[in-house]
Order: sequence, then structure tokens, then C-alpha cells
Amino acid sequence: MGKKVTVVGAGFYGSTTAQRLAEYDIFDTVVLTDIIDGKPAGLALDMNQSRPIEGFETKVVGVTTGPNGEGYEAIEGSDVVVVTAGLPRKPGMSRMDLLEVNAKIVRQVAENIAKYAPNAVVIVVSNPVDEMTALAQIATQFPKNRVFGQAGVLDTARFTNSIAETLEVPVRTVKALTLGSHGDTMVPVPSRCTVDGKPLADLLPADKIEELVVRTRNGGAEVVALLKTGSAYYAPSAAAARMAKAVIEDSGETLPVCAWVDGEYGISGVYLGVEAQIGREGIKRVVEEKLTDTELAGLKEAAEAVRAKQADVASL
Repeated sequence: MGKKVTVVGAGFYGSTTAQRLAEYDIFDTVVLTDIIDGKPAGLALDMNQSRPIEGFETKVVGVTTGPNGEGYEAIEGSDVVVVTAGLPRKPGMSRMDLLEVNAKIVRQVAENIAKYAPNAVVIVVSNPVDEMTALAQIATQFPKNRVFGQAGVLDTARFTNSIAETLEVPVRTVKALTLGSHGDTMVPVPSRCTVDGKPLADLLPADKIEELVVRTRNGGAEVVALLKTGSAYYAPSAAAARMAKAVIEDSGETLPVCAWVDGEYGISGVYLGVEAQIGREGIKRVVEEKLTDTELAGLKEAAEAVRAKQADVASL
């Protein structure tokens, strides 16, 4: 069997993720699905026609899915499924405003994944991501290590980019990290941020670091406000694709993701943004690193905020 990845949802986020996954040239097949008739097939045809120019062989297949699961047989045998289905934010909306409408969509998608791709690793990106990841695990009934969410890779990238621009240094010299939730209780981790190996705190005053933290927390809203229609997708799709790549290559690399936490940092029984080793079985293990007292308190606060909302999704 060749390596196969499915991207559910052919909006800007989904289609760009599919393109990135195809251009990696590490999968035999990328399946792109959507409920809009013909859209995924049209995008797939367009991407396949870019193969001679970009020099990749991965085949992109576009499939329209129906309200009763029609079309989902195309995802059969997928090693990884990236779930982007759902509505994006509009200006003035919080991610939580999407909860009920996206819960219905994500539940249906998850049930079809369980039916047709029972061995897949599932990467959830639909918002609000911490809650949708929990819901996808409940609806698929997959082991918790095989369902995780994309947030920290993107938030860390936003933080890194802001630091690099502020200090006018190359992005590759900056190491940064965000944990917690994808939203108001995001926990950027300045103690783990360095530039060329030097602590960020030695290069920027505390108030300036705090400004960058706030900008990171509001990173998605900043893009939404400028675009006015839809939300970010270039950086988010890069994040989701990198996570799928880590799974299929069984890389074991440590990435900040929304993973099931069970005892790490003294937190249990919740999906939360933490660092984890990623591999063929999804989350190999949650990586527990040293945090300052303030950062740990922030992470525990995020866990409780997310826990309260995740308790609600089971009934949606």
C-alpha cells in the first residue's frame, strides 16, 4: 500500500495544505474532499498539472462528499487525515463563536474517518481547535495518541516571526515556544526563547516581550481583521502539513501540538497545547520541559479553561 493522506475541507486552508503535502513528494496520494460539488476535483486537477513544473509525483485526488457520508470511501486506507472542515472566523468573531456550528461538522467528519480510515492518525485544525480535537477523539473513539490538534506550531511560528522582525535578525536564529490553548489562554514561553542561543530576556525588555506575547495571542485575529473575509491559511497550512510529514516519516521530532495530557505538568485528562514527540502512531509521548512558575501557572490555568469547554463538546 502506498502512503496516503486525506485533507477534509477544500477551503483556502485545506487546499493549501493539500498543495504543500503534494509538493513534499513523500506521499503516493493526497485526497482532498469537500461538500461543494466539483470544487475538490477542480483543485486536484489544477495541482496535478503543476507536477511537471514543480517536479513531484504525488497524485492529488479530489472528491465531493455528501450529507450521508457519500464519497468518503475515497479516504480508505489513509495513513493521516487532516480535518480542516468547518467555518472560518469573520472579523469580530472569536474562535469560540464557531463552537456549535463546527461541532456538528467535525462530528460527522470524524464518524466517517472511523468508518473508512480506522487506522489513520487524525490532525484537527478546525476551530476552536482544542475543543474540536477533543470532539474528534470522542466521535472516532480512536486511541487518544492518534488524535491531536494543530495550534502550537502556528502560534510558535507567529511568535518567532515577530521576534525576528523586532530584532531584525534571520528567523532561523530565533527559537521560540507557545503552549496552552489556541486563543485567550495561550501561554507563550519566554524562558524557552533564544536568539542565536542568547536568552530573549537579555535582548528585549520585559514590556517589549509582553507586547510580542499579546500580538502572538491575537495573531489570528490580526490577519482576520486585515483580510475581512476568511482567516489565515498560509502559515496554518504550513503547520498542519509539517505535522502530517512528521507522522508519515515517523520522525520523532518534538513539536508543540494540542495533545492529550495525562499527568504531565501535574495536569490530567484534557487536550492541551504541549510539546510532544510525533511519529507513526501520532503522539509518541508528551515532552515535559522545565517552565518558570509563572509559565506553569499559565499552563494550568489554560488547562482548566479548556477542560470546562471540552466537557461541553461531548453533547454537541
